[in-house]
Amino acid sequence: MTVHFIGAGPGAPDLLTLRGRDLIAACPVCLYAGSLVPEAVLAHCPDRARIVNTASMDLDAIIAEVQSAHAAGQDVARLHSGDLSVWSAMGEQLRRLKALQIPFTVTPGVPSFAAAAAALGAELTLPGVAQSVVLTRTPGRASSMPAGETLANFAATGATLAIHLSIVNIKQVVTDLTPAYGADCPVAVIYRVSWPDQRIQRATLGTVEQVLDPDIKRTALILVGPVLEASDFAESCLYAADYDRRYRPQSAESPWAGWSHGDD
Repeated sequence: MTVHFIGAGPGAPDLLTLRGRDLIAACPVCLYAGSLVPEAVLAHCPDRARIVNTASMDLDAIIAEVQSAHAAGQDVARLHSGDLSVWSAMGEQLRRLKALQIPFTVTPGVPSFAAAAAALGAELTLPGVAQSVVLTRTPGRASSMPAGETLANFAATGATLAIHLSIVNIKQVVTDLTPAYGADCPVAVIYRVSWPDQRIQRATLGTVEQVLDPDIKRTALILVGPVLEASDFAESCLYAADYDRRYRPQSAESPWAGWSHGDD
């Protein structure tokens, strides 16, 4: 018996990995975070599978379901939205399973920031503009922030920021970021990315509070950074005609001359 933690992606049921789909189809028990995982994903569950919405359950109740399946020798598909590596609450579940010596696997999913960038048709790292993406959030009731992990500190780097779980704190976001980025810095708010009711609102740090729909109070990602509107940026050396690389050596003296794709 194994518990398979599966990232179900940002919302669209077809933004699910093939591995995730196949694991869901093979598990007689499915525990899913119903507040964020679309029911269409559950169509992959086998007939007569036990399907449990964990949205209203506490950790003890969730682990009890796993223990019951373990006693019956039944594999479990444990579905969380997005990718499991950030803000999934998987870590505390794994700690319990390790203590109970219950085997598990982890299958990654499409993260919301990647889906948001796709919806914008944007690359979040551009030469000479930004080469880092910071995934962060503001303090909330469920989780505080370590002292050094402040928006002001991250803004000082000039990186592209993907700010999760923070739309209700948009005023503080603007206050913390404006000194480093300036009021003209582009902002994109993506609500329920990849869902049928997805909405995108573009603004700047100086205008986002005024243009933001007041009904958007959750499940929205805030992207901030010059890359969102940059057009005058250098082209990557990777595809430059004179860039010497192993797949395209530029001379007989190149260290890559004579190298072939089959070489070690």
